Amino acid sequence: MKIKICGLMRPSDIEAVNCCRPDYVGFVFAPTRRFVSDEQAMILKGMLDPSIPAVGVFVNEPIDHVVSLCERGIIDLIQLHGDETEEYIAHLRARVSNPIIRALRVQSTEQIAEADAKGFDYLLLDAYNKKMYGGTGERFQWSLIPPLNTPYFLAGGLDETNLNEAASSTGAMCLDLSSSAETNGVKDPEKIRRLVSIVRSIT
Repeated sequence: MKIKICGLMRPSDIEAVNCCRPDYVGFVFAPTRRFVSDEQAMILKGMLDPSIPAVGVFVNEPIDHVVSLCERGIIDLIQLHGDETEEYIAHLRARVSNPIIRALRVQSTEQIAEADAKGFDYLLLDAYNKKMYGGTGERFQWSLIPPLNTPYFLAGGLDETNLNEAASSTGAMCLDLSSSAETNGVKDPEKIRRLVSIVRSIT
């Protein structure tokens, strides 16, 4: 089982993950409280252990911006969390080779199955909230997840109390955490350490 710590914003966040070594980290380029600018992300990526891939999280972002971040080596994977069309994704694939994670705000088994058939590199399954594209900290009904061919990240309401359940009751490749790694809205090195340790103990 793998773990992703999303929403890194500060040099101290990078220091924490360099110590704990999650499998992925995430930089959010969407307009949320965890937003980072290109300049911030470039500095953070320069500090990041090069063995830890950085995921760029986007919501309906202009393709040129996503391509620029990939070409400059600021991100290694692309996470699309908005209403990006198949045409958008085709244009993006034509310009960069970075793996694409297609995020779904889960509403039905049929919705997940349809996305599974589209040949994405990865899916990310998150809770649906009509007012937010992600980062809600809410859990969705895992029983909606059908058997999938596409490896997927599981997000939404994961914390120290349910990581083992998430691993045992879903087929997720990676558990994606953000709010549960924070205290008072900022990343907490001790919480990151505990979360990574729990996931590393899952066999």
